[in-house]
Amino acid sequence: GAKVKTYDPEAMENVKEVFGDQIEFCNDEYDAAKDADALLIMTEWPVFRTPDFSKLDGTLKNKLIFDGRNLYNTETMAELGYTYHSIGRATVNK
Repeated sequence: GAKVKTYDPEAMENVKEVFGDQIEFCNDEYDAAKDADALLIMTEWPVFRTPDFSKLDGTLKNKLIFDGRNLYNTETMAELGYTYHSIGRATVNK
């Protein structure tokens, strides 16, 4: 029952071939995060390494990130008030 929105700066056409209209394809990372309950990071393209967190704060419904690439510092995530799940590190709870 989940609705998935996605953005990848390099692989969108390949993903479209696999998933077709089962998921929503977005124009950029902030469009994909708009009104989302959570953000899942599954790739480590440079665009995802340095997001504008103030812009992201106003876009996501919840400050909740599941990071499959360990892109962000856990202390920074705590300071920014995010609940942050990463691989092999302690969860940050806001």
